[in-house]
Amino acid sequence: MTAASANPGHAGSEAISSSYSSTAPKACRMIGKPSEEDGSTTRVCPGKSGLVVLINEGDLREVVSVGRNREAAAREPAAQAWFGPFSSTGDRVEWRAAGGKPFAIIQRWQIADNSEQDKRGGPVSRAMLAVTRLPPGDVCHVAYVDVAANPNANELARQAADDFARDFKCGTDAVKTIGQSGRTTSLTKR
Repeated sequence: MTAASANPGHAGSEAISSSYSSTAPKACRMIGKPSEEDGSTTRVCPGKSGLVVLINEGDLREVVSVGRNREAAAREPAAQAWFGPFSSTGDRVEWRAAGGKPFAIIQRWQIADNSEQDKRGGPVSRAMLAVTRLPPGDVCHVAYVDVAANPNANELARQAADDFARDFKCGTDAVKTIGQSGRTTSLTKR
């Protein structure tokens, strides 16, 4: 899938493409054994262009980061980007690339909504897409898209990646809510 970017911040109409990788446990390498205390796990998954995806799960919350290796990914701001409610990620990462170089990932998250219970009495899960910028520069969340509030959530996330990720300043710029704000994006606040 290829789309042209209309981003005025990037010269010309460079071809932007999407490709995908798996973060399913069977596609990744588990680091050590799950913690006896809380069952926390760490896995490293192959990404694109020599990058790896690091997923740390602890206390039923996941964080996802990207780097050249596990150690580099663990030092990025994204490695500390957790949400207050329980959260987990889907098993697929969309990589946005220009000229064959990835500049952002888009990943589906499930955020627990403790204000509403499912049939089993647990919190309802609400879907959100998170856009994360990639090196060069820091790796951090750039934008969130509430899936339930936006029927075109995937397109909105791709546009956010294309328009904002490369120039986003981690630690300075605020993460943007793209499209209609909904219950899920309100749950991302800590």
